[in-house]
Amino acid sequence: MHKITMLDDNWMGRPKSIGTALLESHGHRAIVDPGPGSTLETLKNQLRAHGVSVADLDAILLTHIHLDHAGASGALVRENPRLAVYVHKLGAPHMIDPSKLLASAARLWPDNLHQLFGDAVPVAAENLRILEGGETLPFGSRKIEVAYTPGHASHHVSYFEDAEGVAFVGDTTGIRIEGHSFVMPATPPPDIDLKIWDGSFAAILDRKPKRLFLTHFGFSEDPAAHIAQFRERLHHWMEITESILQSAPSDEAAMASFITKARAEISEHLPPEDVEQYAATAGLNLSFLGLARHARKRAQPAS
Repeated sequence: MHKITMLDDNWMGRPKSIGTALLESHGHRAIVDPGPGSTLETLKNQLRAHGVSVADLDAILLTHIHLDHAGASGALVRENPRLAVYVHKLGAPHMIDPSKLLASAARLWPDNLHQLFGDAVPVAAENLRILEGGETLPFGSRKIEVAYTPGHASHHVSYFEDAEGVAFVGDTTGIRIEGHSFVMPATPPPDIDLKIWDGSFAAILDRKPKRLFLTHFGFSEDPAAHIAQFRERLHHWMEITESILQSAPSDEAAMASFITKARAEISEHLPPEDVEQYAATAGLNLSFLGLARHARKRAQPAS
């Protein structure tokens, strides 16, 4: 039996913000991106609703280590010490010791970090399975291929399962709530790099997946069209950021201008009740910070 189930972690009480994939194949069970510690109980309830307990899980597949994707991993391992946690080699040290990750996140969310993301429990080194990209993971009667897909994060991988042709792409192809066609970037600091990111689009398309599974949120049924739209918007937002940085009197004014422009663009494509959902999930202020950092790095060699 092959089965892929979308579990809604109901982050901050908002459905369709963070999703976890449950993969089942002939008695083997794995989850992709368990979400943050703040939604752990919701995840466990969602698993139970599908007849699965934490003790039944064999593996956690992390696309990357950002708290909204990976924060619950350590608590799950504590409950099920035989869980294997697959993670890219650049992210692995921060799973063993999340202190730097948490310190970095605290700078971005100084007032409500714990409310948003809960606890991040360390993962013992012996539970980690280190990835570089290029691996093939046996899973029940499926195979899962791993590709290194940086651009959003230096430690980002994507997973491609062979039974249904689903690619689990984390944040590599942006935010798009199932049922909408609008797709938009999430570009937090410090790793944003558009040139590298373009290579990751090619790596995904080369494998010709039938569907994309987005952590934010759900399935996308036309990967080529989805990625084309996302790439265009990502580069467009980069151009907006570079233009604002050249004219704004301060960083604060630049961020305010970016958020105004981005929200206006989102509002052109979505009904009002969904605009806030997209904006909050991406964190438009963080998207500006990541793009601005990349813009300044790109400008250095030229200056």
